[in-house]
Amino acid sequence: MAKLERKLRGDFGEILNNITDGILNGSASASLEELSDFECGNSRCSVRVFERYSYFGGNRVSLTVTLFQNGEDIYLSGITAGGSQAMFFKMNTVGEEAFLEKLEELL
Repeated sequence: MAKLERKLRGDFGEILNNITDGILNGSASASLEELSDFECGNSRCSVRVFERYSYFGGNRVSLTVTLFQNGEDIYLSGITAGGSQAMFFKMNTVGEEAFLEKLEELL
């Protein structure tokens, strides 16, 4: 598993759309598996779960992106999973790290 966290400023919807479009257009095998959106008062939370095939690892990896806004501050958490091929320990996490690097490029 790999994780990226950032504090952002800007338009929540624009940031979310930029991430979604960038991930989906950044890989021929990328897909949006599920999404969830919440609003309460002036707070917003959006969750996106993406998957793509990792040629290096020969498996699929997932990226979960959570955006949370309270007031002007926007918090992002990106977490990857599924890139390991071993049964009892993490091995070959290159696909996870590459997926997370794509998110970082979009920011």
